[in-house]
Amino acid sequence: MTSTFTVRAASGYEQLMGRWSRRLAPKFIDFAGLAPGETILDVGCGTGSLTFELAKSADLAEIQAIDFSPVFVEAAKQRNSDPRITISQGDATALPFADNAFDRALALLVLHFVPEASKAVAEMRRVVRPGGVVAAVVWDHYGGMSGMRMMIDTVAALSEGGRQMRSRYCFQPMVQPGEMKRAFVEQGLADVTETELMIRMDYADFDDFWAPIGAGEGPLGRYMTLDAAERERVEAAVRDAYQAGRPDGPRSFANVAWACRGIVP
Repeated sequence: MTSTFTVRAASGYEQLMGRWSRRLAPKFIDFAGLAPGETILDVGCGTGSLTFELAKSADLAEIQAIDFSPVFVEAAKQRNSDPRITISQGDATALPFADNAFDRALALLVLHFVPEASKAVAEMRRVVRPGGVVAAVVWDHYGGMSGMRMMIDTVAALSEGGRQMRSRYCFQPMVQPGEMKRAFVEQGLADVTETELMIRMDYADFDDFWAPIGAGEGPLGRYMTLDAAERERVEAAVRDAYQAGRPDGPRSFANVAWACRGIVP
């Protein structure tokens, strides 16, 4: 498996998305459910936003967390002091666990960066016991990411490369309404439910918004491999969109994610 998420540094990811993943994690846990004594798999743990929130949310027996990126795995391991948590490198489409090994398998903001996303759902179902839960949440890139759409629509107005980037971003796997639910049903999960979860992303100023993108983090940052003049033109245009004719400073953007849950029959 490959991942379409560009990782350069764990600190850059934290500024780009980790801080917002931590804000989304409790809402996702409420939707996915937990019970004391359960064994949980966190698929695509990143720097541990869901992993460590799970440890706080219930008296769990064990949490296994995997991620494709060694950068993320190392960062999460450095944060971990809970003996119930094991963090390792792994592939969401070929999970290194036995059948029926977990009570729940959860994926926070992962499946839309997995090219074979349906295969990842099938693997999550395989490693969860009958009666257990598979759940995932992904950003609604097309209709629910107002701050990011502001940026990519601005860039798309500047060049053909920007338009191509927008098309890739808006139509990643699982981000359209009902798409993840269909995948869950097709992989044999029962009682499948899809809903929307919403958080706000609050920025101190334009530099707080732009710094990780300009540094090359994430799918939008990957686009920034431009020559110096074009980088300056893009940054100036996005800054103008962010400020919207007012002085630089705090801005807040609503962000919607699709969440889906199913039961292993």
